[in-house]
Amino acid sequence: MTRAKPINTYPLQIWVYFFIFLICGSFQPTWANESVPSPKFNKILKEGVLRVGVSLFTPWVMKKKNGELAGFEIDVAKKLSKDMGVTPEFISYDWEKLIPALIDGKIDIIIAGMSITPKRALKINFSLPYATSGTGLATHTEATKHIKSVKELNQKSIKIGVVSETVSESLARQVFDKAVIHVFQKSKEAEDAIVNGKIHAYMESEPIPRFIALEHPEKVDVPLSEPLLITKTGFAINKGDADFLSFLNSWIISREADTWLESTHDYWFESLKWK
Repeated sequence: MTRAKPINTYPLQIWVYFFIFLICGSFQPTWANESVPSPKFNKILKEGVLRVGVSLFTPWVMKKKNGELAGFEIDVAKKLSKDMGVTPEFISYDWEKLIPALIDGKIDIIIAGMSITPKRALKINFSLPYATSGTGLATHTEATKHIKSVKELNQKSIKIGVVSETVSESLARQVFDKAVIHVFQKSKEAEDAIVNGKIHAYMESEPIPRFIALEHPEKVDVPLSEPLLITKTGFAINKGDADFLSFLNSWIISREADTWLESTHDYWFESLKWK
């Protein structure tokens, strides 16, 4: 039998090495960039300033007599900034201007009691929820003395006040589709309107309706024992910053575990000690 000639595998080996080189050159190990934050998040950490967008809604955010800001969201932003090792810079906007300011890069984050909704999530990214809010109703006692149920508020002669671009506005247009919806730019304007009887009812996140009734018991009532709608509140940041979002979610989980968020929320929403 004739002995077979050995097969020359050298060209095959060259091709194998070539493909291995391509694979190794194309893929870096996942740990290669683990310690490098995304550009936006890294910029915040490097510059040491977190630009926080807020809007005046008591007790989320309010302005004290000396001009300083206070409230639940202010405490949250200060604690978050401290844990990040940066300084918070608060920038106040009318509610409907918050998301445009974020998208335009004028602020780094919205910490303003903003409810997580699919419509908003098309434009911005939300963190995990760090608080729960309910939509309530305040009514002017004299103006609604002939009203026997909430359903009777849904008529053409009734004026319902809401703040622009809020969940309350969307809900009011659904629940009271026959009533006249008066849209205000600021919560203070809507509060003054309900107290002075310029509108029959004011739909807003709790505890605002309850606080108005407590401050003006002779003029304002809260007809509902339960909120019309329960919503979840989250931090809002621009899309494309996964590292920042991951940190925010980790922070929320940690501050829920040590009950800091719960105790701070209770101080501002379940008591009047801050007044």
